[in-house]
Amino acid sequence: MSSIKARQAAHGKTQWRYELHRPEQSLLYQTVEKHYPDFLEQLANQGKSLPRYVQREFEEYLKCGRLEHGFLRVKCEDCHSERLVAFSCKRRGFCPSCGARRMVESAALLIDEVLPRLPMRQWILSVPFQLRFLFASQSHVMGQVLGIVYRAIETHLIHQDELTRRNTPDLI
Repeated sequence: MSSIKARQAAHGKTQWRYELHRPEQSLLYQTVEKHYPDFLEQLANQGKSLPRYVQREFEEYLKCGRLEHGFLRVKCEDCHSERLVAFSCKRRGFCPSCGARRMVESAALLIDEVLPRLPMRQWILSVPFQLRFLFASQSHVMGQVLGIVYRAIETHLIHQDELTRRNTPDLI
């Protein structure tokens, strides 16, 4: 049983109710639907275009959660009630619904299967925006920086625990 289901059962919330996702009622959806075609036209008039993956992100977002773009009919085995469940875009960009679902699924996976039930340390690396753009465009630079960060954390942990390279060769 996943931790989410276990928590729901513990709080007496074993039943849940599906509500149809209505993206067309959100401000983000309405804004994208209204202005995206004009934006593409404006870019085309300038002789420019969006990368294909960005266009796909917009197009899939506009289809996400809409019954007219595909759905499944699901039926409860117990009560025999039926629901239509619209397909989702499953994109990683700006779709709030799919992003939230992916976040919840990832968190459940980490809690249930990945993270041990032991205390952990968490390290957060924050860099200025200029460096973020450099890292995004040149992945080898990011790899070098992460190597430096890893060595600094490793050195800190070794010194903190009063360990030496001589008596802990497996850490190096």
